[in-house]
Amino acid sequence: MRPVVPRWAGTLAVKAAVFITVMCCALAALLGVLVHVSVTNQTVGQARTLALARLADATEAYEAGDQLPPGAAVDPRGLPAPLRSLAAAGERGTMVAEDDRPTMWAAGPVDGGRALAVAVDHSQQARTIEGLDRAIGWSSALAIGATVLVGAFAVSRVTRRLHATARVARRISAGDLDARVHDPRTRDRTRPQDEVASVAAALDSMATSLQGKLLAEQRFTADVAHELRTPLTGLHAAAELLPPGRPTELVRDRVAALRTLTEDLLEISRLDTGRERLDLDTEELGALARRVVRASGTDTAVRVVRDTRVETDRRRLERVLGNLVANAHKHGRPPVVLTVDGPVVTVRDHGAGYPEYLVAHGPQRFRTEGGAKGHGLGLTIALGQAEVLGARLEFRHAPGGGAVARLTLPQAPPHPSTADEEAPLPDGAL
Repeated sequence: MRPVVPRWAGTLAVKAAVFITVMCCALAALLGVLVHVSVTNQTVGQARTLALARLADATEAYEAGDQLPPGAAVDPRGLPAPLRSLAAAGERGTMVAEDDRPTMWAAGPVDGGRALAVAVDHSQQARTIEGLDRAIGWSSALAIGATVLVGAFAVSRVTRRLHATARVARRISAGDLDARVHDPRTRDRTRPQDEVASVAAALDSMATSLQGKLLAEQRFTADVAHELRTPLTGLHAAAELLPPGRPTELVRDRVAALRTLTEDLLEISRLDTGRERLDLDTEELGALARRVVRASGTDTAVRVVRDTRVETDRRRLERVLGNLVANAHKHGRPPVVLTVDGPVVTVRDHGAGYPEYLVAHGPQRFRTEGGAKGHGLGLTIALGQAEVLGARLEFRHAPGGGAVARLTLPQAPPHPSTADEEAPLPDGAL
């Protein structure tokens, strides 16, 4: 089982802080080891030179039969065994031993296979090395702390700019095409342009280009729909004058389909501009749902589990529910059921279900699958009108087969009850 890693542990700031800390620790350890080895070698070398010099003096005194200098003796107690063996073999050597206190020993051979040794106090040098190690440790800790703080500050400035760029990118993907990063470095060309500034400039340029293309597409859609309206009106009037018959019915049917498509395109162009305004009123959701089903002329069943009042734009809500019911009958199979459960309205059919792309990404204009008839605008309009209403429209597969469209509406604030209005007056009130 893989361990659960907190989300913050994978952020760039944490990774950079860990990297800086590890590198500082490694560098401090390396420098500390080098300084320790260098000073230790120098200190021990000086003590060894002093011990060997005193051993030479003691050897001369011993050979001359004079009194040995202080600290020198033949086969003294405490002489390390390796030095004793070395002297017995006829060679000289030095060694630091830890008895009661650090001592530098120097020993050499004398007659009879004995060892002449000199002991030099090494306590001061040992304390110097220990103090140096403590100083290295404290200075390394301070240097690491200061480096981490400075590095974290520098990295946090970069990550803040990256987070700002990511927020703008999310706003653009949510439909706010006016969002821009406006990184300060991109405004002042004299400042160095780092990678974050390049990403921010590229995002702003992409958003501007995308906004221009979408606005051009919206204008084109609106212009085409407006231009088609006038000839379609004349075509519809001319179709009404044709003599009865099957060809006339076909012409009228196609003219009606063209008029519906034109009105849908006009509605989508208005939704795209984002300038739609709500005409709010309080509505009984159950009664409104029944009215939509009656107007659709379908055999949709209406179930009111829990009725409620919603503050909404009645025309837009009727448009959303009407499109959902029409889509369920056109692309699904009966029975089609519209259910009201508080502020949640669901429309379910028992067909093959929604296409996978629609469930994953929502409806797309002029896209249908499986040879279905239509232009794919009904659900697009329903989703756009739902967003204008502040509602959430979701498309799912129904358990056991079929498609479910779920519309969640904001509830109206509770109205004062009749009991509150007819509360008894206080004693003495008129």
